Amino acid sequence: MPRKLVLDVDTGTDDAVALMLAALHPDLELLAATTVNGNVEVAHCTDNTLRVLEWIGRPDIPVYEGLARPIARCDFPTPRAAKRDAKVHMEVLPLPEAKGRKQRLPAPVFLTEVFAQNPGEIALVAVGPLSNVAAAIALDPAFVGNVAELMIMGGAIDKSNVTPSAEFNIWADPEAAAVVLGAGWRKATMVPLDAIHEALISLDQCRRLRALSSPAGEAAAQLIEYRIAGYQANQPTGVPDTAPVHDALCIAALVDEKVIATRHLNVVVETKGEYTIGRTVVDHERRTSRPANCHVALHADRDRFFDILLANFAKRA
Repeated sequence: MPRKLVLDVDTGTDDAVALMLAALHPDLELLAATTVNGNVEVAHCTDNTLRVLEWIGRPDIPVYEGLARPIARCDFPTPRAAKRDAKVHMEVLPLPEAKGRKQRLPAPVFLTEVFAQNPGEIALVAVGPLSNVAAAIALDPAFVGNVAELMIMGGAIDKSNVTPSAEFNIWADPEAAAVVLGAGWRKATMVPLDAIHEALISLDQCRRLRALSSPAGEAAAQLIEYRIAGYQANQPTGVPDTAPVHDALCIAALVDEKVIATRHLNVVVETKGEYTIGRTVVDHERRTSRPANCHVALHADRDRFFDILLANFAKRA
């Protein structure tokens, strides 16, 4: 039986690849996508999500729009206004305009309702800022217990990408991240930059995706090539002609746990430091007595990850 999930996204080039993998993998049943302000403003995230799902023949998957700003920092600039990066993400993905429309229910309300109706049966994969998830926790005290598993793309141990200390998704709404990581889930997994940068995708692999001659293969190749150009120009990975595809790695790990190697550790989020806001403090050397609360991916299998993309992007919905 396919594993049920809801995907919370800020689409985004890498989110688009994750959406396609979640919607096309035979072992997954993508019930819905929820959107949050992040890589681009939330209205663009919603539009991009609708475009992706229609492009691959899955317009049946509903899309719910969520928070347009962080949960606490009303004076916090919108992430893209603070650090716009048009070299990796784009406001409008190069896919046809969607005919479908977002659902009326706000994303946090939908999250509480769908998980309450199916307690312990659905995984939640959050690959953008954690604003929607924190809002759902505030709306329904039972929400955390209703989620079968939470998987987060975010955080870092030794790497960063938006400040010297922080990864973008956590930095964009650090208070939300602190709430989410401290909530006490049945199982929580965090896939940080450290593991993601071990699973880079290359230009040669993009050519193989395009050769599939499928909508998903073509879109993935085009979007990842765009990411590679941006990374090589602005933040080289250390491996020529490659880029990380952050969010898709979470989906791959959901269906094949061997894609990542994890340790069960304590993770907290810095919300007060002048230079360290948004840092995920991972107690990987067990310096504290704080109990483990998250399975943290420390490594990733690059070949295994790409094989999953290649096998599933050959499919048509």
